[in-house]
Amino acid sequence: MRISQLLNEDNVFITLQAGNKEEAITKLVKSLKNQFPENKVDDALHAVLEREAIMSTGVGKGLAIPHGKCAGLEQSHVAFAILDKPLDYGSIDNQPVSMIFLLIGPDSQNSKHIKMLSRVSRLMNNAVFRDKLLQCEDKESILALFKEEEAQFIRA
Repeated sequence: MRISQLLNEDNVFITLQAGNKEEAITKLVKSLKNQFPENKVDDALHAVLEREAIMSTGVGKGLAIPHGKCAGLEQSHVAFAILDKPLDYGSIDNQPVSMIFLLIGPDSQNSKHIKMLSRVSRLMNNAVFRDKLLQCEDKESILALFKEEEAQFIRA
């Protein structure tokens, strides 16, 4: 499944307000509540925060990719945010984060989860794409940009 097929207006944010990375992650996970089976939001949040406690998912270049696996999910779920102001995230380059791409997958599909992480990383590693995202003024533009960019690198 393409990442652009998982993004929608409910899980994309243009100016997410958060005082710290835990608050940002919590808001992103909770944006997926209507997509999760009943009572799985807290489990998903715990999985992502637990993974974050092991090592920061601030990958550098102003980007964080928090992720986790959760029992009871049948497919991957994503959310994307451009923050209203950059956050200290403990990134590997020691720079603040201005974009967060959240990925939560089923705990029973490890290889699919790794493939999705790879796709997200490949998309978000493109500096021109990141710059275009930061210039978007609404959710529709972000969604269209993800669809366009993903179509260029996934030709199958």
